[in-house]
Amino acid sequence: MRNQSLLLSLFIVFSVLIMSFTLRVEAKPCKPSGKIKGKKPPKDECNTSNDSECCEEGKYYDTYKCSPPVSGRTKAFLTINGFEKGKDGGGPSECDGHYHSDDIPIVALSTGWFNNMKRCFKNITIYGNGNSVNAMVVDECDSTMGCDNEHDYQPPCNSNIVDASRAVWKALGVPKKDRGGLDIHWSDA
Repeated sequence: MRNQSLLLSLFIVFSVLIMSFTLRVEAKPCKPSGKIKGKKPPKDECNTSNDSECCEEGKYYDTYKCSPPVSGRTKAFLTINGFEKGKDGGGPSECDGHYHSDDIPIVALSTGWFNNMKRCFKNITIYGNGNSVNAMVVDECDSTMGCDNEHDYQPPCNSNIVDASRAVWKALGVPKKDRGGLDIHWSDA
């Protein structure tokens, strides 16, 4: 009987230690993998529609090869992006080399979540502003590069970005004047 109590106590302690370690691993943030130095964009080369930020000469920007771990409710920051030609999204979408209408619910994900194109054309569910919407992944919000022509002279994305078309914002019921940044959760659909 005494041996059973000792074994049960050891099992409980061991289980608590494993759960604590697991929770710490899951909560581990994505740390910067490097920095890039900003360059001044050539005149009229950085599209500031949707309040996009242009790189600043000499400013250092963090880069990320990772994103926070994906769970059933992954915390993220929703930004607005133009996926149409001539909009602030820069070039064509990474998944298919085409531009897409901002009137359909589509997103670009930070580099780690984009996962070397493994999420291309897959749907995610975005929860925010008391609503939810399904959106298709068509592009990468590059967290490893920026401040160049290919990236519309914009800084690298943070590691936790879901960059969404106006259709996503509309479906979430966010008024135009409030579009730009929103704390959200998302999951694979």
